[in-house]
Formats: sequence, structure tokens, C-alpha cells
Amino acid sequence: MKQVNFVVIFVICLALVLFGIENTTPSVIHVVKGVDFEAPLSVELIIAAGIGATLAWVFSVWVQVQSYTQKKPEIEQRELRIQQLEEDVERYRVELEQAPMLPQADSQADVEDAFVQ
Repeated sequence: MKQVNFVVIFVICLALVLFGIENTTPSVIHVVKGVDFEAPLSVELIIAAGIGATLAWVFSVWVQVQSYTQKKPEIEQRELRIQQLEEDVERYRVELEQAPMLPQADSQADVEDAFVQ
């Protein structure tokens, strides 16, 4: 999967470089009234792509934070259930250690006699 990601990123960067080489003519960006920027079209595209990537990353982090906060009660319930089960296992282990053991058969003949009766 890392190789696929690398190829995708490489192709996008290569396309941006080729686009930048071909589009060096300056163009004007009107941000707000009275504020204008003039830069080559390729630089403007790279800046716009960077802003878009940053916004996509921020949105992704926001969605992950929201999903975590929504799943937090479920996670706490599971952790509580796990703790209860671990306590049950420990209690059963102590009960088994304290319980008297069944007598073991001394020989194969005793086992065969038990099945015959």
C-alpha cells in the first residue's frame, strides 16, 4: 500500500512541476477589495492545492475527534466489562486452587474397572 501511495504522490507532484514549467505567465488574484496578488499561475495553483490539502487534513482530524467522542461511552463500557471478566477469572482461579482435587486412578486397571461397573 505504501508503494501505491508513493506512486500517487509522485504522479501528482510530477504533474504540478510540469504544469509549473508550462505556466509561468503572471496572473492576478483578487483576495478582497483593494488586495491583489500577482504571481505565476503555477505558484497560485500550488498554493491553492496546499490550502486545500490542509483543509482536508483538518476536516479529517475533526471527523476522527468527533467519532472518538461519540464512541467514548461505548469504550468505557467495554473496559468496565473486561475488568469485571478479569475479576471473575481471578475469583474462579482461587476457587479452583482451594477446591479438593478428585482422586486419581493408580493404574490402568483401576480405570478399566471403573468403566466396567
